[in-house]
Formats: sequence, C-alpha cells, structure tokens
Amino acid sequence: MISLDEAVTARLESHGTRFEVLIDPDAALAIKRGEFEGDLEDVIAAEDVFENASRGDRPPEEDVEEVFGTTDAMEIIPEVVKRGEIQITAEQRKEMLEQKHKQLVNRITRNAVNPQMDDAPHPPERIERALEEAGFTVEPMEPVENQIDDALDALRPVIPIRFDEVTIAVQLPADYAGSGQAKVREFGELEREEWQSDGSWVGVVTFPAGLQNDFYDLVNEVSSGEAETRVVKEEDEISRR
Repeated sequence: MISLDEAVTARLESHGTRFEVLIDPDAALAIKRGEFEGDLEDVIAAEDVFENASRGDRPPEEDVEEVFGTTDAMEIIPEVVKRGEIQITAEQRKEMLEQKHKQLVNRITRNAVNPQMDDAPHPPERIERALEEAGFTVEPMEPVENQIDDALDALRPVIPIRFDEVTIAVQLPADYAGSGQAKVREFGELEREEWQSDGSWVGVVTFPAGLQNDFYDLVNEVSSGEAETRVVKEEDEISRR
C-alpha cells in the first residue's frame, strides 16, 4: 500500500450516493486507460470504499451492493476509478508537478547526449534551463514516459540533443577484478565478459549515454584509477578514450 500523502481521491456519484477511494495517481490513470497491470494492493492507500474519504465515512452497505453488485472493496475500487473522476487538491497538484518535473529531468539526463560535443552528456542544470526556456510544462497527471517525446521536441530548438546508448569495454586489473566486476556488470546491460590469463576481467557494458561520467567514476573507484576503458563503435572498432 501507499501512504495517504501519495494518494489522490477517485470519486463516483451514483444513485444519490458518493463513493470515494484513495489511490496512486499514475495507477488511477492507467486503470482509466485499461493499461494497469500491477497489483492493486500496491497502489491504494486503503482497502476500503468511502462516502467521504477525508472524514473516513463509509456509504451504506445496501447502496454499495446496489451500485456495484458486490461489497468487495478490491472489486469496487477499479470501478470507481474507471467510472468516476480523479480529484486532486492544489497542494497535491503542486507536489505532483514538482515530482514529475524532477523525474523528467532525470530521465532525459540519463539518456540524452549533445551530438555537437562528441555525444557528451547534458548536465541536469542545462536540461532544467532549456526546459524553462522552451516553456515546457510537465503534466502532473500524465506518466513521465508519455511526456518525453514532447519534451525532446520542445528542447531541440533550444539545445542540441538526442537520446542514445553507449557501449563501453572495460578491463579491470586482477587486483580489483573480483569485487569490481560485480559493480560494473550491474551498471547496465552486460554484452559480454571474459577472464584473462593474468586474472584481469574484461567486460562490455551498454547503458544510457547520459550516464557516461557516472560510469567512468564507478570504474575509477573500483580500480583505484587503474582500469582501462574503450568506447565500442557501431562498426565494432574500438577507440581508446
């Protein structure tokens, strides 16, 4: 379950009675669209149906049975969301807006590069400024994934940007290979790996291009700066960084 602070109210009025449920806003939107695939228990704040959620008042059981044909809250909650309206307060809207904005900036920062600067990552501050300059406003009730393309369209006239992945080959010396390779392989998708006769480890990892600096920091940390890294080009040529 989620906390009350994270939940919004979905409200349905039928047969002269109000029915309210407390649910995660993204999940509510997914249910309305018929796209929800998770566990309902994980996205609600209460396994209950209210007449007034803020006071904790419950509707008469006979009214619940008449409208929904059941008194099982877990069957009723999705129906209230589908047939009703999602209610958010001004404070909730503000908090959701700030949260979605941070998520959007983080997602773009992780995946975007500057094609005019040898595909160098864009710092979060640059993305923030560019979004502001472009006048792009995040929609608090829309999943971040659905807003990325629109955000990129707004950003392109302001800064050179594209989404990309990068593949890096890294060799860890034998002294650091044992513990270091475990952290490196978790950073992205491990394409291939090989243990060398001298005890060193070579791995090829693919991850969002915007995380290159973080990757190099990690490699330097686990190898005390003694690792070697190479960018794997599309034509399978390896150039030393």
